[in-house]
Amino acid sequence: MSTEILLSESGDRTQEVPTREITFGWELTLDLYDCDQEAISTEETIRQFGLKLCPVIDMVPYGEPQTPYFGENNAHTKGYSLLQFIETSSITGHFSEGTGAAYINIFSCKAFDPALAESFTREYFGAKQCVARFVTRK
Repeated sequence: MSTEILLSESGDRTQEVPTREITFGWELTLDLYDCDQEAISTEETIRQFGLKLCPVIDMVPYGEPQTPYFGENNAHTKGYSLLQFIETSSITGHFSEGTGAAYINIFSCKAFDPALAESFTREYFGAKQCVARFVTRK
């Protein structure tokens, strides 16, 4: 078993903790900017994204996508959200009509190709900019 060193905000060593050798899952977060306005504002387009991404990353959808619309009190929060359960976890998204941004999280206990997921998502929503973060969860 290996150990991980935890650091305080100032960078001082606080403790060593054992790390698990088993990977629980993988998470990809995508912050998409300057998206196609129609794509991030249309419920059916967002619903279809949840379903179409699944075969791209070799996942199996679990139920239908949920796409509530809310946040109307603030321009930057107004828009659809997405929850698509998959057999190994979930795909979520939040779409800001006011800023033209989309925030996507893909988490799965089954490995997937983050570059493939990023390129599909970026193209699907017509994003001109993307910040991607990929994390292994132990």
